[in-house]
Order: sequence, then C-alpha cells, then structure tokens
Amino acid sequence: MPVVLVCDSIAEEGLALLRDRAEIVEAAGWDRDRLLGAIAEADAIIIRSGTTLDAELIEAATRLRIIARAGVGVDNVDLDAATRRGIAVVNTPTGNTIAAAEHTMAMMLALTRRIPLADAALKDGRWAKREATGRQLYRKTLGIVGLGKIGQEVAQRARAFEMKLIGFDPFVPADRMRELGAEPVALEELLQRSDIITLHAALTDDTRHMIGAEQLALMKPGAMLINCARGSLVDECALVEALTSGHIGGAALDVFEQEPQPRCELVSLPNVIATPHVAASTEEAQALVAREAAEQVAEVLAGGRPRWPVNVPALTAEELDAIGPFLPLAESLGRLQAALLSGAPRKAAIYAHGGGAEEHLRIIAGHFLAGMLGTLSDETINYVNAPVIAAERGLQMSRGSAADARGYSRYLRATVSDGNGETEVAGALLDRGQARIVEIAGFGVDLAPSGTVLLLWNATPDRPGFVGTIGRVLGGAAINIRGLQVGHEVIDGVGLMAVTVGGSVGHEVREEIVAETNVARLEIVRFGD
Repeated sequence: MPVVLVCDSIAEEGLALLRDRAEIVEAAGWDRDRLLGAIAEADAIIIRSGTTLDAELIEAATRLRIIARAGVGVDNVDLDAATRRGIAVVNTPTGNTIAAAEHTMAMMLALTRRIPLADAALKDGRWAKREATGRQLYRKTLGIVGLGKIGQEVAQRARAFEMKLIGFDPFVPADRMRELGAEPVALEELLQRSDIITLHAALTDDTRHMIGAEQLALMKPGAMLINCARGSLVDECALVEALTSGHIGGAALDVFEQEPQPRCELVSLPNVIATPHVAASTEEAQALVAREAAEQVAEVLAGGRPRWPVNVPALTAEELDAIGPFLPLAESLGRLQAALLSGAPRKAAIYAHGGGAEEHLRIIAGHFLAGMLGTLSDETINYVNAPVIAAERGLQMSRGSAADARGYSRYLRATVSDGNGETEVAGALLDRGQARIVEIAGFGVDLAPSGTVLLLWNATPDRPGFVGTIGRVLGGAAINIRGLQVGHEVIDGVGLMAVTVGGSVGHEVREEIVAETNVARLEIVRFGD
C-alpha cells in the first residue's frame, strides 16, 4: 500500500478516508532528522502550517507524488523544488473560507468595539465603560485587499453592516468587484480612503511586506488594520512604529512573520488584538479541509488529477469531465512521438479541436510532454514537471487550434521536429470517449493506444506471407498478438502495419523480425495497459 505521511495533526474525517487505501504514518511533532529518515518512503504528505517542506526534505522524498496542504497558504512548501521533482502540491481553498471570513469580522468587531479591553477590565474588578467606548462599523469604509474566496465572503458579511466597500485585487476584474458591492480602486487610493483595511492576499515575492512604512503612512490617522491572511504581508517593525505613534488606531492580527513566537513588542501593544493563527480553527473547517486534502491524496495515488493543484493549472470538476479524456490521449501521442524520434526533440506543437480542448491546451500540452519526455528519460517525468524539463532542455513547445480535424468532433494532432525532419501524429476521441490513434506519419490508422505496439514499415506491402512471418516469430517468443492494423496508404512505396502484442518485445525478437521480414523500419511503442 502507498504510504501517507501526516506531518501535522488533522481531523479524523481525513484520516478515515485514507485508512483503507494507504498506510498512514502520523508524524506530528517529529524532529527534522526523524522526518528526513521517513520521508523517503512516503508516496504522499499531508501538512498544515506547522511543517515546512524545504528543498532538502523534498529532494529526500524519492517516492513522493503529492503534497497536500490542509489549508490555503503553501508558503511553507518549496514549490520550485516540488515542481522540478514532478510532485503535485495542492491546497484546500474552500474548506476554511467561512471560518476565516467569520474570524475576520470577529476581529473587526472586537477591535472597533474594544471588547478585549472591556472584558479584561471587568475581570480585574474595574467598570471601564468610558475607557471601552468604541466605534461603529455602520457606514465606515472597508478596504479589502484581495478579493478571492475569503475576501468575497468578508465583503458579503460587511455589506450586512452597511459598510462602504472598496477593493484592490489585480487578478479580479472590475466588473466582478462591482458585483460584490465593492468599488475597484488602486492600492494607494484604498489606503488613503479606508477606515478599516483587511488583508486577504496570497503571500508571494510581490506581496511580501506589501504593507510597509510607506503604505502605513498613507492610511488615515486612526485607521485600523486587520490581517488574517499571512503575517509577512506586513512589515511588522513598521507597524509597531505606526501603532506606537498613534497614527494607526489599532490592529487585529491572527498571523505573524514569526510563528509560533511573534514579536513581543507588537502583540503586547494595548491597541493590538492578537490571536494565534486560529482563523481557520473551527471544528467544521478542520473537518472539511482534512477531508478535502485526503480526497486529493486518494485521487493522485489512484492515478488521477487533483482538484486544487497549486503548481500546475487547475480545472473545475466540470472542466475535468470535459477534457479529462484528452489527457491520456495526449500522453499516448507523446509516447508515440518518442518512438518515432531519430534525435533529441527540438520543437513540438500540439493542436486541438472540440470538447473545450482549445481552452485548455496548456494542460493538454503538459500531458503530451510527459508522455514523450517520460519515455525518453530515466528520471520521473509527469505532467507537473514536464514543461519545466522541456524548457531546461531547450525544447520549444507551441499550441493552437486544429484547422483540419479530419472530420472528428474531438481531435488532437502533435508534431515534433528533431533536426532530421518533422513527424506528425494524431488522435481522436470517439462518441463514447474511446481514444484512437488515427494518423501516424501520414498513414491513416484506427489504433487503440494500449499495450505494446510494433510499428513496421514494409517496403513490399503486397508481399504474401508477411503477416504469417510476424506471427511465427512472435509465437516462437510466446508473445500473443492482440490486434493488427494496416495503414490506409502506401507512401513512396512503403506501407505501415501496427501490431498490438501482449508482453514485452526484447532486442532478440526485434532483430529476428527485421531479419525475417526485411522491413524498412521497426519501432516499438509502449502505451501501457
């Protein structure tokens, strides 16, 4: 059974889903040396925010196929190292959305109504009514930085308080922001106009310290900052100065640059409310993210594609249903092209028609490259790292729509140049989704891409006894013939025959076929089962 290493505690709902499908190793609390020793045996890893998977750990994980983050942020994973190794990195972007949005609103209310101060005073025996006077949310301007799933849920809840919403997100169209009830503005304008600012951006090289001294200076005197996203979005040293000077009225923080030991000089300020990264820590959210992480692990271990990949293009369930059948066909075309190459591939192109494939050519091309480069290399190559490896090798990959689909409603065509010429192959999906190779180097065929296929170019296609000779040689080697296809054309006096066999064809059998039949060319394609 595959091994799933669970490095941080997750809800039992996720573990239960995997127990019958994998060996689960619960590694929460392990030190680095112990983790390094165990990770080489792992086929999958599930983490939360408590484990950092750096390049050294990922390089040690020789069997690893998927890293699942039970949560949203993946800044604790070296994505470049994982991608280069062909490891899918996934998150669970919907599981904790409601919990994070509710916590944001709770922090906003606690900060503006000074609830922690009032509570502490009463417990200390003081009736601090005047001291605990706060502010209303009603008609205040809320600036939302990042209008992804969580930002959108915050917007919906803030509208119920009749707040005025303005938003900044370079990846969300202005029309979509207006649908959410938020006026789209530039970040500088948002900082200047907002009474309260809440951060919901992902942490990247571009967003690290996006709120620094310069941005804090642009904020209204007395304005408040909420951060339930990622601690490093804010320069905490600059925030301490802005809070201490009184320019910023207060901050409510659930995340910090240094966890689990945040800056004491920040969290101890009287105008700061701090919680220990618990925005997603509801029983309901933890059960859901554990289940979503486990489901994706199970899907990948079964040979499928995950629902929410971070380091490769994502597909909705509907999109995957539509283009899913194209993906193994694309890999089969890649395996076929690998067999036809006479040198290292220099240029490749894939063209698609029908079934929505034209809109997802980048994903289809990744599977094509995985089929081709994986056949040509001893290293692990799949749809995750194939585009990276192709670029490293100088292989130019282009994509486009197929102008001529040969009458097929769902069709792929792939061309590859290796310095000695260009070879073209094509495949189609039939009415019930069955994949077929329909063209090989100019020859029309109707070949199911399965098992091992011998491609024989026969310079005397009309010579009697050719098929019998092939059958005798293969029979003598105890290799069954499962199917036989003859190309529809004769090109320059040469015909093509495709023979599907059960079992592997060794070098000696190959040489005997060439000697007995005098074929012009023999190539072997291993499509798999």
